[in-house]
Amino acid sequence: MRAIEYRRHGGYEELRLVDRPPEPATGGRASIQLSYAEVSPADNTIRAGRMDSSLHQTPPHIPGGGAVGRITDPGATGLAEGARVVVAGGGLGWRTDGTWREQLTADARQLIPIPDGVSDEAACALFAGAGYSTAYLVLTRLARLKTSGTVLAPAIGGSVGMGTVDVARQLGASLTVSTASRTDKAEAARAAGHEHVIDLSRESLTDGVARITDGRGVDVVVDGVAGPLLGPCIASLAHGGVYVGVGYSGGTEGTVNITDLIWKNATAYGYTFSMTPPDIARSARVTLLEWLRAGRITSTIARVFPLEQAAEAQRHLIEDRPFGRVLLTMAR
Repeated sequence: MRAIEYRRHGGYEELRLVDRPPEPATGGRASIQLSYAEVSPADNTIRAGRMDSSLHQTPPHIPGGGAVGRITDPGATGLAEGARVVVAGGGLGWRTDGTWREQLTADARQLIPIPDGVSDEAACALFAGAGYSTAYLVLTRLARLKTSGTVLAPAIGGSVGMGTVDVARQLGASLTVSTASRTDKAEAARAAGHEHVIDLSRESLTDGVARITDGRGVDVVVDGVAGPLLGPCIASLAHGGVYVGVGYSGGTEGTVNITDLIWKNATAYGYTFSMTPPDIARSARVTLLEWLRAGRITSTIARVFPLEQAAEAQRHLIEDRPFGRVLLTMAR
């Protein structure tokens, strides 16, 4: 089977197309022929060597935290041959080889049936970058968003920003706010139905939030950007607000005015999936797929690359910062 791997940490050029033997289904693991795989910022961070080595497999390594495909051999899983499934969890792309390949085996707990009416492409895009899953788990379990609460999630084009805005609406948020680094992305977001998008090329985050909320601030911030936006995100909290850091696409360091935490009685958390039991994370994905089937949320795709162009797909996601998800297709 064709696969993408890297043998040492470094730039995009380390990603190489290789031939790997297929994995036979054994015991409780089914064999899946993959159709699409997600491309996420975490893949880039791990490959570049910017993540603690204790958190991921050492090279050689196949990236990819999720994919969709069709079961070709169910093994002893009890699942049906030919069933379309989402493949996720179990340390894929982190502690084990990931999904940037044509075939893999997975435990039944990693497989979620794709509802009729949902395409493989849409299902894969929904979970690319883990933005929707992260948003659902953070808003329901950590921040405990209240009905009619208000939410800020920077970077509307990214998986966390877009996912949080969409999920927060479904959970009853009265107001959702995001940002765009460029005017064209802000306009694309508004055309897609995201009303409150702050164009950071024309207005600061804090000024924008103050304008939109009449100076009150927001109840919850889900931040996948950090860096220079860390301080402004916390400054944009309402009294008693909750800040949750889930990523750092904008950088790992930022400046915070401590009074924005103290005098607002604010709470700050960091979140990773390791905080969530696997069965609860799986249940969240099932719920999100049902929302997608029902048309309550959508999955926006920026571009689909063939597997052999994985290096360019990764560069496009990280450097061009497209509006929507980036996928790999296994079709030849």
